[in-house]
Amino acid sequence: MWPFPGGTLSAIRWGNEGLRSPCAPSVGQSPHVSGRRGHSKVPGSPDIIRGVSSPTAAPLVSTTMLGAVSYGCGQPAVPPQLGARVVGGEDAVAHSWPWQVRGHRDGHGDREGDIPALTLSSMTYRVVLGKQDLSEDDEPGSVAVGVEKMIVHEKWNSFLIINDIALIKLAEEVQESDTIRAACLPDAGKILPNDYPCYVTGWGRIRTNGPLADVLQQALLPVVDYETCSQRDWWGSNVRTTMVCAGGDGVISGCNGDSGGPLNCQRNDGIWEVEGIVSFGSGLSCNMIRKPTVFTRVSAYIDWINELALGDNLEHLIAPRVL
Repeated sequence: MWPFPGGTLSAIRWGNEGLRSPCAPSVGQSPHVSGRRGHSKVPGSPDIIRGVSSPTAAPLVSTTMLGAVSYGCGQPAVPPQLGARVVGGEDAVAHSWPWQVRGHRDGHGDREGDIPALTLSSMTYRVVLGKQDLSEDDEPGSVAVGVEKMIVHEKWNSFLIINDIALIKLAEEVQESDTIRAACLPDAGKILPNDYPCYVTGWGRIRTNGPLADVLQQALLPVVDYETCSQRDWWGSNVRTTMVCAGGDGVISGCNGDSGGPLNCQRNDGIWEVEGIVSFGSGLSCNMIRKPTVFTRVSAYIDWINELALGDNLEHLIAPRVL
C-alpha cells in the first residue's frame, strides 16, 4: 500500500467569497488575475498550520452557505462526456471538471510530486485553476494564484494514511468563469451505495509505470462499499470508515500522480459533488483486482472543514490531500 504522489486539488467555495461569480457583487479584495496571458502573479511562501489548534484560528462557517452565487457549485459550463470505460481512462472534455486544480512548488514543472511535504514552510507554492493541458504554459482560461496558508488535519498519520486531508487558503480572490468553478461538497455523513457511478480525474500515470498525462484524464470508478472494501482479500483493515473505495475491477483505477484529485459523483438533480479525495492505491500495480483506489471520504470531514473555514476566515479555499 502506497500513497499516490501528485499535485492535484479541488476548488470549493463558501458563500459569496473565494471563487467569485462575475455576476455577483465583489466581496473583499478584488482579484489580481492580470499578470501574463493565462496566469496571474504569485505571492510568497505560505504559513503552514497543523490542525484547528492554530493560534490564528477564530469563528465558523456552515456548508449551507456553500452553493450558487450565479453559476452555482458543481455545475460545469461544459458537460463531461460520461459512460466510456477504457483502460487507463480517457481525455476529459476540456474544462468539463472546472474545479480541478493543479498545485505545485514554484520553479518546478507541473509534474508528479510537485507539492513537497507540507513541512517545508520556506518554499513558495502556487495553484493553477482552469487547467486542462499541462504541456501549455499559458493556457487560455487558466489562472495561477499564490498560497497564503495550508492547514493540515491535526490527526494526519503518514504511516497509516489516515485523515489524509488539508485545506489551502489562496492569497487572492479568483473570479469564476467557464473554466473555473467551485465544487459542491456532500452532506455531512453521506455514504454512497455500492456500485454508485463516480469519476476520478487527474494528471497521473495513464498505466502502471507509464507516462504521466499531459491532458486531464477521467475514468469511471463505481463505488465499493465499506463492507466489501474492508474484506481481507480486498483492503482489509487498511480501509477506515472515513474513507471511500472505488474501482477494483483490475482494469481502471487512479494511479501515481492522481493524489489529491476528486472523486466526482453526480446527484439525481444533476449537480456534481466531490465525494472523495484520492489517497492511496496498490504499490504493486495501479489497477490490481480487488485493490480499488482509496479516497478520503469528504463527508466525514464536513464539520472539520466548516470549523476551519469560518473559524480562520478562509474565504478562498482549496482542498488538497496531505503529502
